[in-house]
Amino acid sequence: MTTKQTIATPPLRAADQLFTLRNGNDMRLTISERGAALVSWWAPDRYGKVADVLLGYRDPDGYADNSAYFGAVIGRWANRIAQGRFMLDGAPVQAAVNDRGNHLHGGDAGFHRARWKLSASDAGVSLRLSSPDGDGGFPGKLDVQVHYRLDDEGRLTIDFEAVADAPTPVNLTAHPYFNLNGGSADVGDHMLQIDADFYMETDPRGIPIGVAAVAGTPFDFRQPAAIGPRLGWPDAQIRLVGGFDHCYCVKPHAMGRTGPLREVARVYDPGSGRRLQVSTTEPGLQFYSGNSLDGVQGRAGRPYARHDGFCLEAHAYPDQLNGQCASAVILRPGQVYRQTTVYRLSLQA
Repeated sequence: MTTKQTIATPPLRAADQLFTLRNGNDMRLTISERGAALVSWWAPDRYGKVADVLLGYRDPDGYADNSAYFGAVIGRWANRIAQGRFMLDGAPVQAAVNDRGNHLHGGDAGFHRARWKLSASDAGVSLRLSSPDGDGGFPGKLDVQVHYRLDDEGRLTIDFEAVADAPTPVNLTAHPYFNLNGGSADVGDHMLQIDADFYMETDPRGIPIGVAAVAGTPFDFRQPAAIGPRLGWPDAQIRLVGGFDHCYCVKPHAMGRTGPLREVARVYDPGSGRRLQVSTTEPGLQFYSGNSLDGVQGRAGRPYARHDGFCLEAHAYPDQLNGQCASAVILRPGQVYRQTTVYRLSLQA
């Protein structure tokens, strides 16, 4: 039986609620209604020392703006849409553009900046948001729910659901930045493994230009490898963005559709002994090595540096609306969008 509890803590800001989930193994997970964001995840290392393994802002105003997307739920569309344009049932749609002429992570007024309606119980924390017709340029009213559960095995289960009153694209994800050493160093020593034979190459704007095999490239994490040395490989795709910001095809057989939950990635920090495992129902896993963190003010009272954290974001393929599997990401009235991602923190012997 779980010993998990949900407790209210002081507000992040005057109008924002903040709740903490606890399990029976000295873990605490703090969630804000602002952006439905994961604010902190306190977990012990192999010596029993507890540290926060998530990056975050030093003051509440950071989460109101959240230009780095720290810990937030992303929507309506995670990742990028080329020029913000796509066709829906034969009609052109123009979504908001906010990243070099493209749509990124819902636009400037995306879900990451919204105030969600939060409710908590012993079963976890649920957050709800109603996105009106035309929000971010997307058609139809969309009602979204996100549910967080933390169990005694260190599993954070994130369940997403959404319904719409008109056909509309939906592609949600969680955007936590991890540093398993608790911020004592960057993530260069972290050992990463991703179960994928292919990844998506991009143009300078981050838009996919094709699918490439990972074999023989710095993108090959089919066996565990340290992140740091790969950042310096003489590879055109690495130089393009100053590190990794690419989507791995972790479920190519799904043809861009949601599938059964399965483990797709693992990260191990040799210094602390902490291990992160990622499971998802989604076909894509974006690995981002914190290339733009330099100068972002962190909660430790100092600015973060490049590669101080990493993200593993599970979602549909970038720009899928303009690809062969566009129909897979259109939610229609009477349907329910569902997505599950699980992050599990534990200690490796």
